[in-house]
Amino acid sequence: MAERPDRPRRDDRPKRDGAPRRDGAPQRDGAPRRDGAPKRDGAPRRDGAPTRDGAARRSGAPQRDGAPRRDGAGYRGPRPAGASRPDRPRRPEGDNDRPRHDDPPIPEHVTGKELDRHARNELRTLAKENADRVAQHLVMAAELIDDDPALAHRHAAAAARRAGRIAVARETYAITAYANGDFALALRELRTYRRISGSNEQLPLMVDCERGLGRPEKALELARSVDRATLTEAARVELAIAMSGARLDLDQTEQALLELEIPQLDPTTAYRYSPALFDSYAVVLAELGREEEADEWARRADVAAAAIAAADGETPADDTIEIVEEEGEAGAAEARQPESEVDVAEGDDAAR
Repeated sequence: MAERPDRPRRDDRPKRDGAPRRDGAPQRDGAPRRDGAPKRDGAPRRDGAPTRDGAARRSGAPQRDGAPRRDGAGYRGPRPAGASRPDRPRRPEGDNDRPRHDDPPIPEHVTGKELDRHARNELRTLAKENADRVAQHLVMAAELIDDDPALAHRHAAAAARRAGRIAVARETYAITAYANGDFALALRELRTYRRISGSNEQLPLMVDCERGLGRPEKALELARSVDRATLTEAARVELAIAMSGARLDLDQTEQALLELEIPQLDPTTAYRYSPALFDSYAVVLAELGREEEADEWARRADVAAAAIAAADGETPADDTIEIVEEEGEAGAAEARQPESEVDVAEGDDAAR
């Protein structure tokens, strides 16, 4: 292999195009050395031109188009002439005091103290002024849900906006949505309520929402997802009614009747849930063509409702509420047992 000629020492190599040497000579275009060069802030551009739009560098002078610096005083000063976006109109006086949402007004007689004690305790995590306002909206929702469900829903929505993490607020919002036929919203809010509270007591309403959305199979699946023994007695009865309705949706009338044949189907004792249970049983009997039995259970529903009304003081105390039972088959309707007074249970969860 041929030997290469000795290379010249680096110091003896010719300079390229007059470029300065790296060992200390000035760099190209006569610029000073980097180790002694001034900082870029304030230095002219390489071609000697100023920054774009004639604005000076960021370190001192105003930014482009003469706008003041963001980190200096007066950043939100007047816009330069010719700006395309007009200034915002001034707000009317007192506008800052208006609520962000169109909350319905609260009557003067509603203070919020009318709210149930347990529900009121849930609001303690809120600021006092906000808790009072939420309580007022919840009271109004409860008062209006039968006569004006749309307005009740507006009050419930206002409460939920102000207390989004409070279980009773989301529960009330769900119930008023259900009353207005918005089953999707009601189901969503009931799921939120269950997640916040850890309670399954609104499971019957969730099942009914699935029915309202045209999903009876999913309603039955949801109903079976929770152990009924973990529910209160009132919730178990309501769940049986909801499941019976889902069976009717599927044209499973016999199974619908079986869903209602539970220990609480007792015509001799009136509970808060008894009228609804008796009436549902009458409806299914009518679907099966058992009209006489259906009429009898419908009458028992009316009697149970009257018994509860009397216990609440809505009827005179001396009115005797009785249930008359027939003896034997339907053909022996003339023979009757002695009349007996209906027992009205004080609590929904009383043991049988």
